[in-house]
Amino acid sequence: MAPELVPPYVARPATAAGPGVLVLHAWWGLNPFLRGFCDRLAGAGFTALAPDLYHGAVATTIAEAQKLRGKLKGAAVAQEIVLAAGRLQELCGREEIGLVGFSLGGYWGLSLAEQLANPVRAAVILYGTRQGTYTAGRTAFQFHLAEHDDYVADSGVKKLRQSLAAAGQEAEFHRYPGTGHWFFESDRPDAFQPAAAELAWQRTVEFLHRMLD
Repeated sequence: MAPELVPPYVARPATAAGPGVLVLHAWWGLNPFLRGFCDRLAGAGFTALAPDLYHGAVATTIAEAQKLRGKLKGAAVAQEIVLAAGRLQELCGREEIGLVGFSLGGYWGLSLAEQLANPVRAAVILYGTRQGTYTAGRTAFQFHLAEHDDYVADSGVKKLRQSLAAAGQEAEFHRYPGTGHWFFESDRPDAFQPAAAELAWQRTVEFLHRMLD
């Protein structure tokens, strides 16, 4: 299916368009949780747009998610995300946008934020990292990390901190005690931590409003 034929999920505030936030899903796909997250952003005054990088497929198990992730083609995913960002800019009528990426989506969000002249002013990354230089853009970053995470190495976080500091980019790192990967996702009962998730949500909304309003 061609990227332009895959409709994104869009959630808008009840009144004005509000700042735009691009939401990139985890390796589960654009599932009900991610759609609900976009709705929450709309309720907080943002125009949220989430592209469907799996083109309709959704995983419920780790094995299914690994299979879907393995089918992604890097160049095609990057193109879809750029197109989604452009569509969001049109919807909200602003050049600068925010971004929230979960795990796999965090990796791709960081890839976008590293590009020259990218539109992302504020990027919120939940349990995701990516190595890069980050000298091209003017993105401010906020990271939400689990205390114990089998998918995000401490060494990777350390290198990312160093890269962002060397690039002179603004970055906040928040680590949540007693949590593991997916602690924010209420549809993952084996990992969901309500108190940590609520704190991360409050920090996310405050950061996005501070950077985008």
